[in-house]
Amino acid sequence: MLSRLSRPQALAVCALPVAGLLATAAFAPLPFSLTQPGLTANVLGENKGEPVITVSGAATRETSGQLRMTTIEATGPDASVSLADVIDSWFRADRAVMPRDAVYPSDKSTDEIEKYNTEQMRESQDDATEAALNYLDLDARKVKVDLELADVGGPSAGLLFSLGIVDKLDGDGSGGDLTGGRTIAGTGTIDADGKVGAVGGVALKTQAARRDGATVFLVPKAECSDAEAELPKGLRLIPVTTLQGTIDSLIALEKGKGDVPSC
Repeated sequence: MLSRLSRPQALAVCALPVAGLLATAAFAPLPFSLTQPGLTANVLGENKGEPVITVSGAATRETSGQLRMTTIEATGPDASVSLADVIDSWFRADRAVMPRDAVYPSDKSTDEIEKYNTEQMRESQDDATEAALNYLDLDARKVKVDLELADVGGPSAGLLFSLGIVDKLDGDGSGGDLTGGRTIAGTGTIDADGKVGAVGGVALKTQAARRDGATVFLVPKAECSDAEAELPKGLRLIPVTTLQGTIDSLIALEKGKGDVPSC
């Protein structure tokens, strides 16, 4: 014969396994990565004592202002992320929670991921160089460009590398700088034809850019809404789709003439 439980007793009995599950979830590792604004680097300057851009076979020019590539920092592929970590990051503007598979390939080891990111950066640098030399109508067999940026992987600095090469070699084409003396930051992949591609983490990259003094941020046009979501005060967004269009926008901004697009 079974005795009937009162309503409070029944709720208490049911609450025990639920509480146990929540306690387990709070400490169990979850398949997420936590991200935050990362470092930025001026591609017109030096990184760890070495020039980021070195050109041989053509005369270069002195530049003013800065072109800063931006990054995000993410917990490592082997890091343990708990429910408490996720909840804490979820309610912070300077943090983001992303599925781990969206940050790291799920079928690769940590060493393989590092190698993959390095290869992506190398391919991005090659494409950035080709895009810049094509824009300037220079022969890649005569003009050599070396790009060095330690501790950064992936392809998202491509646009900024191309802009840096153009600024070093030709500026705005009439003696001025592409930056107009400003600190300009941005992100975006680039292919050899000069087409700019979307990247991830733009809302965090805008924060890194403003933190490091940028007043203008170049963002792939398709990601305008993401960039506007947590846009820091004092940072102007310029949407871009091609290297040519980006340079046209920067020259218009520098000279105060012409159309400068906005998100």
